Amino acid sequence: MVLILIPVFNDWPAAARLLTELDRVLDKAGRDGRVLLVDDGSSEPPAAELAAPAPARLRDIEILQLRRNVGHQRAIAIGLSHAEASIPCDAVVVMDGDGEDRPEDVPRLLGELEASGGRAVVFAERLRRSEGPWFVAMYALYRWLHALLTGERVRFGNFSAIPAPLLSRLVAMSDLWNHYAAAVIKSRIPYATVVTTRGLRYAGATKMNYVALVTHGLSAMSVFGERIGVRLLAATAGAAAVVIAAIAGAILVGWTSGAWTPWLPYVLGFLVLLLAQALAVSLAFVFIILSGRDSSAFIPLRDYVYFVASIQKAGPRAHESLPLRR
Repeated sequence: MVLILIPVFNDWPAAARLLTELDRVLDKAGRDGRVLLVDDGSSEPPAAELAAPAPARLRDIEILQLRRNVGHQRAIAIGLSHAEASIPCDAVVVMDGDGEDRPEDVPRLLGELEASGGRAVVFAERLRRSEGPWFVAMYALYRWLHALLTGERVRFGNFSAIPAPLLSRLVAMSDLWNHYAAAVIKSRIPYATVVTTRGLRYAGATKMNYVALVTHGLSAMSVFGERIGVRLLAATAGAAAVVIAAIAGAILVGWTSGAWTPWLPYVLGFLVLLLAQALAVSLAFVFIILSGRDSSAFIPLRDYVYFVASIQKAGPRAHESLPLRR
């Protein structure tokens, strides 16, 4: 049995169509599934047509209602933690509810997961973006900065399949609270990719704006804070070595030739001051990151229940409340 985890924020018409398509795809693939919709503090109630009266392959549809909007990544973390604590399954598929993650690719992800022997998380990799040129350019810049600062290439998003045995390892990581895909990479859990095509939204407009996208990108990079701090420190130290060598060279040339450029000491002094400040900031950044290890971290599996308001059935058993494990 596969569990399909879908965070939703007011996208109920799109989610309703997605469930219909998922049921059709799973039926064609001969797979049974159940759905966990994580209601991320929606201001609109779930659509009445959220599920067909008698789906062929979706055995159960639940809505995990959160007390407030926590954002896409944290809704995923809460959903995964609830799945680990309360829902027996063989694998968990994480996907968006708007249709851009295509239901047709779910069996492909599961097939690759089974081919790996259940030892790797399988992500959907999109080779090309379908947004406008401005977004594509900024996304390329972000990917370059991410690779430069973290050493990891951005290759995929949330659409993925997780083997059940690896779920317990993932939900014990504090980094899952900030960014799901980055947490998988940092955890050193093996992962594979399947090339997919971006689908079209079923209904409505995207809730993501540039502020949300930038925040999302920074959240992914924050998971690698220790690595970024060390790289910045190394780069600053390297630049300082170059400046010191330049100062020594300038002094040697001036001493041997007897000709001093009047403005040279001021330029070199400014560079020394600038690099000293950069070195101090890099050191402070590293120590702040390292000292955070001793603080009481947020553990998704332990703390997710504080954000859950209720669990309800959808479809014929809509509004039937279920007990929440604490």
